[in-house]
Amino acid sequence: MQIELRRKYTHLLELLRGYGSVAVAFSGGVDSSLLLYAAHEALGDNVLAVTVRTPSYPGHEARDAAQLLRELQIPHFEIGVDQLAIPGFAENGPERCYYCKLALFETVAEMARMYHCSCVADGSNLDDEGDYRPGMKATAELGVKSPFREVGLTKAEVRQLSREFELFTWNKPSYACLASRIPYGEVITAEKLQMIEKAEQLLLDLGFAEMRVRCHDKLARIEVSESAVEKIAQPQLRRKIVAAFKQAGFLYVSLDLEGFRSGSMNDALPEQEL
Repeated sequence: MQIELRRKYTHLLELLRGYGSVAVAFSGGVDSSLLLYAAHEALGDNVLAVTVRTPSYPGHEARDAAQLLRELQIPHFEIGVDQLAIPGFAENGPERCYYCKLALFETVAEMARMYHCSCVADGSNLDDEGDYRPGMKATAELGVKSPFREVGLTKAEVRQLSREFELFTWNKPSYACLASRIPYGEVITAEKLQMIEKAEQLLLDLGFAEMRVRCHDKLARIEVSESAVEKIAQPQLRRKIVAAFKQAGFLYVSLDLEGFRSGSMNDALPEQEL
């Protein structure tokens, strides 16, 4: 491990020990997995993993979360929340993520108080500060700790540490909430979220790890990495994808020639919003 990265990780462990106990908001993604691992190393049994299950939480993320929890043997609580009932969520304005994170982290904080955890921590890293993320405003208001950001860990460093500690999540692609696949201003429904999840699961099963299925009402806009554009456009594979997407509920299926872009829906926001 590089000296600077070792220093950051040592600082992270010291910071976590200072909490005394912590409830980790755990999704099974790259960031929260490393945070849970480090919290367990620093605090032992004084760690609680809390996962909030929502209609926009992909099933494959839940399966990865369960696998890591089995490996680490950490107490885990799963809470179901109906996002569509959160005021401001289904309407899908630019502040959607703020309203959602506020409600979800209030639920995690309630669980933390119930089990006498001194605080709640999330896995946001230094790179998250460079994108439009209104949800970070909500976590700041609730006093949620972001230890990776405090010690200056980037996404690449989170992956590097995860690999060092042999966490299977180290090279896992980042997956945002399924609601982020729907353009701002277009109402979010349970049906759309289910359509997106089925379509993305098919692409995962076909080996497209870095991808998104953007849902424009009944039109699916597929984003895959630029290196995979030729592969997905092959006639036999294309026909299979179109048939499966239509079975999932889409009427039209398109391929975005720009390729995969994390947060591409933010392109539609005015500059002042960003």
